[in-house]
Amino acid sequence: MWAENGVRRAAGSYSGGRGVLRRPSAWQRGVSPECPSKLQPRSAKPGLSKKQKAPPFQPSARGYWSTWPAYAAGQTVLRNHKPCSAPEERTHGNEQALLAIPKPQHLEQLESYLRKELQTLDPTKGISQEVKLQPYREIFEFFIDNFKTYKPLLSAIKKEYEATLAHQEEMIRALEPLKVMVATVSEECTQQILALQEKEKVEINTLKQEKLHLLKLIDSMKEENCSLQTQVERLQMSVAEEYTRYLEECSARKLLLAKLNERQNEQPEVKQEQVQEVDKGEDVVMLTLALKMARQDLTKAQVELNAMIAEYGDVVPRRDFESLEKKYSDLLQETETLRKDFDQLHEEYGTLLEVHRETAEDRGGSHTPRPNWAKCSEVIRGGEERWGRLAKGKSSNQLVDVLLEEIGTRVLKEMNAFHGWGKGDKVPVYLRHEGEVKNKKPTKKDVVNILKDIWKEKMAHDQQTGEQSSLPEFFLSYLQKKYGDASAVEWSYTLYEYMRLCPSNHVMSSFYEILTGKVAEEQYHNQNQLISDLQKELAACDSSSNGSLPSEQFRMALIEAFPLKRRDAIQELVDASRFSLDSDDDLIDYRSLFKEDEEGNPEPFVAKLRSQYVSEKQEYLQELKNSLGDVTEVNADDLKAAFCRIDPEINDQTLDAYISLAYQVREEQSDQEAVPVDTVLERLRVGDVRRVRPSTRKGSTTDLEGD
Repeated sequence: MWAENGVRRAAGSYSGGRGVLRRPSAWQRGVSPECPSKLQPRSAKPGLSKKQKAPPFQPSARGYWSTWPAYAAGQTVLRNHKPCSAPEERTHGNEQALLAIPKPQHLEQLESYLRKELQTLDPTKGISQEVKLQPYREIFEFFIDNFKTYKPLLSAIKKEYEATLAHQEEMIRALEPLKVMVATVSEECTQQILALQEKEKVEINTLKQEKLHLLKLIDSMKEENCSLQTQVERLQMSVAEEYTRYLEECSARKLLLAKLNERQNEQPEVKQEQVQEVDKGEDVVMLTLALKMARQDLTKAQVELNAMIAEYGDVVPRRDFESLEKKYSDLLQETETLRKDFDQLHEEYGTLLEVHRETAEDRGGSHTPRPNWAKCSEVIRGGEERWGRLAKGKSSNQLVDVLLEEIGTRVLKEMNAFHGWGKGDKVPVYLRHEGEVKNKKPTKKDVVNILKDIWKEKMAHDQQTGEQSSLPEFFLSYLQKKYGDASAVEWSYTLYEYMRLCPSNHVMSSFYEILTGKVAEEQYHNQNQLISDLQKELAACDSSSNGSLPSEQFRMALIEAFPLKRRDAIQELVDASRFSLDSDDDLIDYRSLFKEDEEGNPEPFVAKLRSQYVSEKQEYLQELKNSLGDVTEVNADDLKAAFCRIDPEINDQTLDAYISLAYQVREEQSDQEAVPVDTVLERLRVGDVRRVRPSTRKGSTTDLEGD
């Protein structure tokens, strides 16, 4: 009761301002305003306007505001108080009394109204905090409207909160452009970082290639130095032997000349004595004896002369000795020069190694350990068996391509559609479509079979018409003819994506390069013709027709089929042919070397043959670039001269074809303007450019045949 009277006095004194009680309002006199239960829940439209009034408040039945649960607790204490009872009993009785007092009706109505308003909001949709806050705002406005005494204070509180919320919303709207700008700047920084990384990769690859080139140059210089040192030692031994023989011959000749002079001096005296004796009438017996002694001396002199000839017949004349000595001095001087060059190269190589090490340290890079490729079998479909088949005879770079293919094909199988490229003129004719295109999701085997069938149909069509058709147009017409216009675009996009993501598969990669114009179609046909000619050559060498050849006979067949290849290239092919054989087995099953698996992947021998085809073409173009020198532009005459310098036996027809390819004109046109060297090399790289005569470099098959 004291609490109730205190509330009434406080309300009256605050409203009057001077402690005088004013006349109670309608709800204080017991007049009940409209009950909130009569209000219907809001419609599905979220939120109410600020002008809409909150539901009227229902006062208590006693005519003044209830202070429940404080009011109920106070009444319970007064009603159940027993002075003589124990504390535990009083506490238990108070709790029972508190539970017996019901919650005020107006409070239940307000809570019920709030629950209904919140239930009208769909939680599955995105609900903003402003819409969710609206029911609480309405309840607060209800308190402001019904608490006349506290209305100014509550209105001020509401106004400050509304102003703060509006200020926060303005700050959020002001920060939205900054958020977009931060995202844009972040993306630009990411692109710049990626560009710098790509640039560093190119520089690192250039340094690595330069390092490998210098290592090869140093190895060749070392070998040449060892060869020259061996020749010098042999020449030194030969000169020493010749010098010894010369000294002996010189001494022998001097002795022989002295004896001959003595003989010549003795003969006139003997003849004079004989004449004098004959004149004096000496005895015939004495003359006979003198003749006998002269014959004995002659025989002895002849024996000594023969011995001299036998002992000093191989003595070198002085002029030959002097010539050898001069040649030896020249070789010695040349060796010293080469030694100085080698020392200088070694010093430069050490400097380059130091610069490379410092560069690597500055960039924070370190040598990457060789990856454990066996782990890939755990995530590749097919397990260890399929991974072993895919990784057979491949380098680390090729294994990375295989992994990218597996990842790319797996992503392709999960995609249901592709985005069309549009119908612009720059879009290839087989990809001109707008909107989404369905993914047909074929297997690699299906793609390879379709591409092989396209090649077969195109070759038959070109042979029938007598001219080569465009592969992109024939590709589209083939798909339209086989699958119809509606499905042709779907198959075109599907095959294009599979070819783009499978560079290690020869059928897909070669078709993709020719389809996109990176390589001329002649290169594909010439490679196939090269493989076909090799099969015929091997079959011709197989007299027993059992499909096997000894390794040496197989090597000679390769030399006969590829007279332009060097010895190391022939050895690489021989090693690739023995990849799946035991080292002790001398027979090579050449028929199995040309087989393909179900996905069109060839054996290591054919793969090596095709890679050599490409590398020989690149080497030929590099020689052409070196022959052109440091010029930036070249005309047709200079380009012809450069081709003739590196390939003297090239015929006029082939030379005209290369010139027309380089300048994009017909063969009969001449006097072309100068074109940048890089443009010429790029156009020649697209076409099928090959060497006509064997290379003069060390290690060619011509050297092998001579050896």
